[in-house]
Amino acid sequence: MTEQTLESLLQNRLPSIDFSMESNDLKSFGQDWTRFHQPNATVVFFPNNTEEIQAIVQLANELDAVVVPSGGRTGYSGGAVATMGEWVISLVRLNQISDFNDIDQTVKVGAGVITEQLQHFAKEQGLFYPVDFASSGSSHIGGNIATNAGGIRVLRYGLTRDYILGLTVVTGRGDVIELNKGLVKNASGLDLRHLMIGSEGILGIITEAEIKLINQAPNQSVMLLALSSLEAVMAVFADARTTLNLSSFEFFSDRSLQKVMAHRNFSNPFEDIHPFYVLLEFDENEMAAMQVFERGMEAMHVTDGIIAQSLDQAEQLWQYREGISESIAHHTPYKNDISVKISQVPKFMNQLEEVLSIEYPDFETIWFGHIGDGNLHLNILKPQNMSTTVFKARCEQVNAHVYGLIQKFGGSISAEHGVGLLKKPFLGYTRSETEIQLIQQIKRVFDPNNIVNRGKVVD
Repeated sequence: MTEQTLESLLQNRLPSIDFSMESNDLKSFGQDWTRFHQPNATVVFFPNNTEEIQAIVQLANELDAVVVPSGGRTGYSGGAVATMGEWVISLVRLNQISDFNDIDQTVKVGAGVITEQLQHFAKEQGLFYPVDFASSGSSHIGGNIATNAGGIRVLRYGLTRDYILGLTVVTGRGDVIELNKGLVKNASGLDLRHLMIGSEGILGIITEAEIKLINQAPNQSVMLLALSSLEAVMAVFADARTTLNLSSFEFFSDRSLQKVMAHRNFSNPFEDIHPFYVLLEFDENEMAAMQVFERGMEAMHVTDGIIAQSLDQAEQLWQYREGISESIAHHTPYKNDISVKISQVPKFMNQLEEVLSIEYPDFETIWFGHIGDGNLHLNILKPQNMSTTVFKARCEQVNAHVYGLIQKFGGSISAEHGVGLLKKPFLGYTRSETEIQLIQQIKRVFDPNNIVNRGKVVD
């Protein structure tokens, strides 16, 4: 079908729905934050509601067109990339917040609501939406749900899944289903809501969600500690978890800190250079925090430390951790978002360092992660003189070693970014063949013509 013919057909069949076939829109809405696949969308739709999305999906089924849901496009796995002439359905206009209920402490949000927008709304109601991460200012709630996003406070508050009381979804068949309808308790059979959470859009398109809010957290303190070794990370975590009421326990390496300081023109928070750092957020208790610091110094695990004395200083300390992804983005990093059991983190990291020294002798590697939940982010930076294609191929060769080690530890190749296109070839390192077959069969039930996010996660 020619571009002109398709444009005429869409104007005739979907007259009330805005769409664009402009090259800039196709490129912008046809990709996410990965840069290893070239966007090649045919058309981008801008629907205003669930009914318009249903109409698009029904027409796509009729014409055997493939649709890709597009939110804030902040993903790192190629889950929102359109590479094969797909129809992109942008959810940017589904950005309404409604139906706040102060008794239930719930609110309805469109899939296009920005995470930070929901956080601010909750605060205005005297409540709290605790799911948070570096991309909160641009990521969409729909995408957070589709990847079961975690972030910096999983240790205390859990994942996106824990706050979803209801979902409206347009399935790949073109049906509209309302799941759980905001109920706290519902023992009426399989909870299909939880199939959609973390499904990466391969079963259908999430259009609306009912979100649980919680009471505001007590005042928080922030402490940045410099550490002597990888082993010290878990030793300090064990002490801090029993002494403090932790919300976050974030880890990053000296290389990570150097990148942030260079990118944002920050000064070193300490007088000296240290190999590793952890950032703790916890309920205000300076005496207990000092106990953690002093015991760490006595054990030679902690080499220096700062406790924020103001909200501004706390925000500044957070930027040393939250600015890492932004500071390395121009290096086209190959991101390994991996997880193992919390207790296995030091042993796993030491063994992985051995693998990296052998397999990546000429590449710069950047470590950071959410140690409190076993989630590590290993970023391989592309050498300036190497093409993206060659770099990606090199990283995928090494993945057999990296993911082989993860398999040995019973971990996951994707802790919170999803599988998408980038990690699809390696899913077998985390999921058994039986599990993969079941996922394929479930997709066929919701999307028999395989038109929603075709080729992502599983075939």
